[in-house]
Amino acid sequence: MRRTTIPTTALLMALASPLAAQDLCGGKGAGGQWVGGSEESSDITTTEAYQEQMALVLGGNAYVGLFSLSEPTEVRIEAAGRGGGDPLIEVFDAAGGIVATDDDSGGGGAARSEVSLEAGTYCVNMKPYDSGPMTAFLRVGRMDQEPLAEGSSASGEGTSPSNDCSAATPMGEIGAVNAASVDETSHWSFTLSEPTAITITANGDGADPTIALYDSDGTTLAENDDFDGLNSRITQSNPLPAGDYCIGMGALSDTSVPIATTVTVYDAAAELAALYARGEAAPPLDGSVAVTAMGEITSRSRQDIQVGSEVAWFSMDIADSSLILIEAIAAGDGGDPWLVIYDDLGRKVGENDDNDGLNSLLTARVQKGTYIFGVKQVGDSQGFVRLLVERYVPAE
Repeated sequence: MRRTTIPTTALLMALASPLAAQDLCGGKGAGGQWVGGSEESSDITTTEAYQEQMALVLGGNAYVGLFSLSEPTEVRIEAAGRGGGDPLIEVFDAAGGIVATDDDSGGGGAARSEVSLEAGTYCVNMKPYDSGPMTAFLRVGRMDQEPLAEGSSASGEGTSPSNDCSAATPMGEIGAVNAASVDETSHWSFTLSEPTAITITANGDGADPTIALYDSDGTTLAENDDFDGLNSRITQSNPLPAGDYCIGMGALSDTSVPIATTVTVYDAAAELAALYARGEAAPPLDGSVAVTAMGEITSRSRQDIQVGSEVAWFSMDIADSSLILIEAIAAGDGGDPWLVIYDDLGRKVGENDDNDGLNSLLTARVQKGTYIFGVKQVGDSQGFVRLLVERYVPAE
């Protein structure tokens, strides 16, 4: 990734005082920073140059950048880490609806989203892929302004989606699986006969697919890369109007590898179950999701489990203020465990991957109560993991 010179007037640190307003982007803008230093100078439609911030993100938190558009504008939103940082970005509109997400479309671990947006206020949520500390640059500009990253296709090794749907291939009925490489089919088309909430999936690890959804006018409605491993997914939980739509396909690795692409009717229950399976939300303790109760942790507990890419959940009771240590150690070659812990209200307390080689370690100060933690294998690994839970109390 090439180095860039940052305009002094545009460089803002994440430790600056947060924005006072708490209701931007449906509350997702709370604590955000205007990318231009103020609301007026963050109007990307009229600014003479791109606006950029440097952010220090700690403890698995997210950094929020804010910008506005005074009229419909095609913008480029990018994030590039320093020292091996791998940022993810999520872009929200004024109501809190997600309009774009990306991980690696900028190339070299950088995130990039190029999207046409209506006039209004927008929030960019930037966080590290591995939840570790990260220093990264966030840049927002128009398409005629200098990009931050080279782009995923700059090396000639991959392609990104385009909104030229003139030669799109019909997908057939909703729910049908269509498999083809990007070299064979770069665009799929489908029609909704009535307002419908949908989910689009693109699976093909060898291709590393990236997808974008366009309406009949070629306007970008959403895009995604690396939602599930290297596979991509777009979810439109609010029903789309009846009409014609197009999916632009890209492959960041190998354009000749087939990608299985599907459009299905959005299933809220299935989406929630998938969040639990990935560890992105804590399951309820009502028996609807399997959770192994470990009871009260007084000092030390150890057990071996077999686990794959779906999270295995455990609950534990803590009698009073403590320091909890959870360790996941792969048994045998090829294991790559990952850990996450939540309180009983579903608030994330901590997350870790690759603390010692590929093994994971979580430490958290906790209060009296019930906590839920999960372990899974990263990628397609399947095997045994030794779990160790230890509790420490403050010295008197």
